[in-house]
Amino acid sequence: MRTNILALLRRAAGGYISGEEISKQLEVSRTAVWKHIQALKDDGYEIESHPRLGYCLRRSPDILTPEEVRPLLKTALLGREIVYIASIDSTNNETKKLAAAGCVEGTILLTEEQHGGRGRLSRGWFSPFGKGIWLSVVLRPRFLPQEAPKCTLMTAVAVVKAIRKVTGIPCGIKWPNDILYQGKKLVGILTEMNAEMDAINHVVIGIGINVNIASEELPPDLAALATSLQIETGQPVSRRELLTVVLYELEQAYALVNTQGFDPILEQWRQLSVTLGQKVDVIGLNNRFSGVAVDIDRDGALLVDTPAGQERVIAGDVSIRPAGER
Repeated sequence: MRTNILALLRRAAGGYISGEEISKQLEVSRTAVWKHIQALKDDGYEIESHPRLGYCLRRSPDILTPEEVRPLLKTALLGREIVYIASIDSTNNETKKLAAAGCVEGTILLTEEQHGGRGRLSRGWFSPFGKGIWLSVVLRPRFLPQEAPKCTLMTAVAVVKAIRKVTGIPCGIKWPNDILYQGKKLVGILTEMNAEMDAINHVVIGIGINVNIASEELPPDLAALATSLQIETGQPVSRRELLTVVLYELEQAYALVNTQGFDPILEQWRQLSVTLGQKVDVIGLNNRFSGVAVDIDRDGALLVDTPAGQERVIAGDVSIRPAGER
């Protein structure tokens, strides 16, 4: 009912619509309309009431509910189904359950905060309420399981393009799954797969974007490592606008992969990388070496030139960082 009332208020385009007209179109009592209007106000919607004119929607809260997101989408696949849970442990954990239960490809799960958000290698992810985009996407690709790790590179390309479009911030990709600006992390990406030997059942891609986190809100251990779009632009950024552009760019990238393979995406990744050409330390479970990151191969592995020769680094096996960083 609230969704339908919001749709009518938005259709009025800043004008008034009477309670009588709403009750007539939705076939409910005016008292029911009034109760739903009050509930919307409690949720943060700024709705002006006039005894003769009715109701007027002045401002919507910065929340990522289906009612707020769906009207802005410019995608055909991503967002076909939108699941919204205001507070959750991890969007990827819940989305994997949805995928295993057979949800449609393109389903997205959105939350306002994560209590157990995580990145690659089980690292934690700071996800405060209403301050970022904490999102997971379900894909059911037809390519082979060994190509699934490249979905992380595909997503990174899409998110960088979206952030540049919306904010103008010239951020770049740190191999394999982080997006940085001036050396500080803006975005983390976590790709998880369920597959058989020769076929992917589903891929869940988790995306965490630091949008409107103020510098004083960052935990002390993250202050030197992370940043947000608000910190870098000096003003709040519309999460809804950014989300819809991210989904659009990701859908375009996925369509490109499905028609032309990953090679065009890998070339775009090279152009947006902040890792290639840099000295890096590669830290594995049983070894560590330093060198210059020179390229990625067709599998998305990082190629590092060292004094002993070229090393091939596979995502998930190691961490990398700028040479000399502790």
